[in-house]
Amino acid sequence: MQAPEDFDPTPGEAVHLGPGLRRIVAPNPSPMTWRGTNTYLVGTRELAVIDPGPAIEAHLQAILAALEPGQSISHIIVTHTHLDHSPLARLLAQRTGAPVLAYGGPTAGRSAVMEQLARGGLAGGGEGIDTEFSPDVTVAHGERIAGDGWELEVIHTPGHLGNHIALAWEGQCFTADHVMGWASSLVSPPDGDLTDFMASCRALRARAWEVFHPGHGAPVEAPAERLDWLIGHREDREAAILDALADAPATARDLAARIYTDVSAALLPAAERNVFAHLVDLVGKNRVAPEGELSVSARFSRLA
Repeated sequence: MQAPEDFDPTPGEAVHLGPGLRRIVAPNPSPMTWRGTNTYLVGTRELAVIDPGPAIEAHLQAILAALEPGQSISHIIVTHTHLDHSPLARLLAQRTGAPVLAYGGPTAGRSAVMEQLARGGLAGGGEGIDTEFSPDVTVAHGERIAGDGWELEVIHTPGHLGNHIALAWEGQCFTADHVMGWASSLVSPPDGDLTDFMASCRALRARAWEVFHPGHGAPVEAPAERLDWLIGHREDREAAILDALADAPATARDLAARIYTDVSAALLPAAERNVFAHLVDLVGKNRVAPEGELSVSARFSRLA
């Protein structure tokens, strides 16, 4: 796989990745988005736009400028409703008349345990939710979205977000933020669910893929290896958490500071959410238990 530091695209430039496929990177680089959000254009005449991105006028103009003579946009597909992926969809729809397709609104696909945490007052962390998003057309797992000379299969991949989907296309897969080209995915309760995330990883791993086109970073040219790494990475984090809890009960914050020794202080809140995601998963597996109610501030003990 291309080293993350070697991926240095020019924002707004439509880059040809293969027959009927171009990528435009939005001008929204950050510690959470790397170089920016990848927007994909699929097709040769009537195009699908996958993840139009953040509501930045320059990016809207870049997408429209990428249309060649005789081309138009027929579908706008949103993989999930984080603020760096979905807000531009409505503006693009207004300019093109194309419908916006997605799995659902901001809380669609949320698991029962995450719904419970949300009702208890836990707010999302990380990239931020597009709370105003509403698709024109909802799509379901296994559904096929067909256009002029192209067809995409919807794969519901909850975990990073409950409404997250991937899109299969001719042996390739648009994996959005479930499998990225530069880092592991953020799983931040109550929007992210690690139990779902791992199940989605294994569901993707059960299929043969040629390449992944992620929401951030370069194409992933060894999909099986990348998924194995993601699964193994999470299993290693779980083991580290259980090892730390063998010494004494601890909070997610304490565990993050102890385990994530290789991240900047600015990313420690996201690390804490990742640890909490693991702790929720471990509670479901009866491996750990909170002292009192399940919450991000609770102390957790390892069970025998």
